[in-house]
Amino acid sequence: MRNQRIFPGIILLGFGAYFFLQQSGFTALQPFYSWPTLLIIVGAAFLIQGYGARDYDSILPGVILTGFGLHFHVVNRLEIWPDHIGTFILIIALGFLLRHQKTGAGLFQGILFLILAALLLFYDRVAEWVGLLENGVSDVWQLWPILLMLIGLYFLLVKKK
Repeated sequence: MRNQRIFPGIILLGFGAYFFLQQSGFTALQPFYSWPTLLIIVGAAFLIQGYGARDYDSILPGVILTGFGLHFHVVNRLEIWPDHIGTFILIIALGFLLRHQKTGAGLFQGILFLILAALLLFYDRVAEWVGLLENGVSDVWQLWPILLMLIGLYFLLVKKK
């Protein structure tokens, strides 16, 4: 019975503290009075539910919400932080991998998202390294989304024996 009360308890405690500090005029935390902080609170509640109550399916949304909230706080404060779709995919990959650590499910998706994030984040370096900037090969390289769609169709249509 206690396990079902962890998530709403953390949500109410976190939101209450957030709004209390905001209304009290506590200026030291002024940069954190924004919607990404609310994402972090909800994500932390999922993570505490996942690890504390052993509800391991809550780990994935916890990592995603906490990661997105942290990203939106950090992206405008650190020059080296990438503001790229690959960052979001990397956070999702981390969520799948952490959930796999506890449940044994989602390893394939985690690795797939991790590879996709690496390709997106380091596309320029990968393209230079492989030498795909040649005219003939770069035309073929533009068709890689079609390859992703074909692989996706394969997974959807081919039955496992």
